[in-house]
Amino acid sequence: MIPIPAISAANHDFKRGIQAGLSIAIGYLPIAFTYGLLAKSSGLSLLETVGMSIIVFAGASQYIALSMIAAGTGAFEIIITAFIMNIRHLLMSASLNEKMEEDAKWRKAIYGFLITDETFSVAATRTERKLASSFMLGLGLTAYGSWVINSGIGYLIGAGLPETIQAGMAVALYAMFIGLLVPSAKKSSKVILLAGTAALLNSLFSLYEPLSGGWGIILSTIISAAGIEFLMKEEAHGN
Repeated sequence: MIPIPAISAANHDFKRGIQAGLSIAIGYLPIAFTYGLLAKSSGLSLLETVGMSIIVFAGASQYIALSMIAAGTGAFEIIITAFIMNIRHLLMSASLNEKMEEDAKWRKAIYGFLITDETFSVAATRTERKLASSFMLGLGLTAYGSWVINSGIGYLIGAGLPETIQAGMAVALYAMFIGLLVPSAKKSSKVILLAGTAALLNSLFSLYEPLSGGWGIILSTIISAAGIEFLMKEEAHGN
């Protein structure tokens, strides 16, 4: 039987996690809402739209998945692309694990799934020597709930829009990618070089029929990322 003080402490940490996650939840609202709108215009059902948010829970990956679905890309290529985009989460989880209190692996798996760039940033900058699992659950579930719920709301509102506007929403998908790219590009020329190289490679791959779909995107991403990283390291060593 768990002592009452332990339960009270867990509840307190959970509430602190919710409070810490509220700002993230508010920030997710317009992004998830827009995802829902674009998912409707891409031909997904409400179940598929919300299901992707429930299972994937990764904004950029879900946006790219929409563009790949619209292009008729296969499921395997979409899964591989999402894996490559989110491989950084392995490092984030490993780093955060050093800051967490000891806990059962199944609980770690739950809040590990809920880690995003934003929740990681909040947790990593906390001043506590060890973070409670209940805090991470409160933080992650608040952000997760906002993303899933607002994805569905965006879809339902999109379903009520006129057909001409729904068709025009496909253009907003590319505008969203530009909006995600520009702030990062302003901070680093490396981002511009990476995006430009990947776009050029993908354009070349699209001329070859077997690579004109998802595999072209995957290969252009891997080659450009690995190639630019290698060249920049060589340049740094040369200096």
